[in-house]
Amino acid sequence: MSPRSASVNEELRRRSRERLLQAAVELVNERGYEATTLSDIADRAGSARGLVSYYFPGKRQLVQSAVHRLMHRTLEEALEREPRTEDGRERMARAIDAILGLARDRTVLMRQHMAGLLQAEGFVQCPEQKRLAELLRDTVARHGSGDVDADYPMLRSLLMGAVFAMVLPNVPMPFATMRAELFGRYRLDWEQGLPPETAAASGGACETDLSRFFATDREAGDQSK
Repeated sequence: MSPRSASVNEELRRRSRERLLQAAVELVNERGYEATTLSDIADRAGSARGLVSYYFPGKRQLVQSAVHRLMHRTLEEALEREPRTEDGRERMARAIDAILGLARDRTVLMRQHMAGLLQAEGFVQCPEQKRLAELLRDTVARHGSGDVDADYPMLRSLLMGAVFAMVLPNVPMPFATMRAELFGRYRLDWEQGLPPETAAASGGACETDLSRFFATDREAGDQSK
């Protein structure tokens, strides 16, 4: 049997990493961070325990990368959904709805994510976090920012604050309240983006199948553009 080519080995490594990211999101969403072990994640992904350490320094880094993947793919999907638009205000509305929607629909996961960000490591610098930052910076620029380097961190902070308020145990702020606050700041119309009443009327619900957010063929397609 001839040895596998470098490209085949690279693809297999990428698929293994994607499975670990998806398993981490699923398990933390189901059980919470503390109740999820690296062995659990490896088992769910169908991978050897040693592979987790090969790709990630530890559980917190893995979980942060996994949540950032879900966030950037959710944001990307919202920005590019039909009808496609280049309007900066509409894209800002879609971005806000996408991030707040994760806090509403995946409260346990996002609560654990926010708690992790408050640890000493802070943001994990990984490809997933970088892509999320790129999308938010582009959103700020298209919205008409004259200083993206100043306005992007402000948008990021406002979104983080809103998510924190929504996932706070026992006293969470409602989605509509936080949406109205951010829409007011960015001078957006309530009808833009995906208003909660529109989502409810269309039967929108939290999806349990997250596989499309971790599809390797999609990632390859993105990189080839």
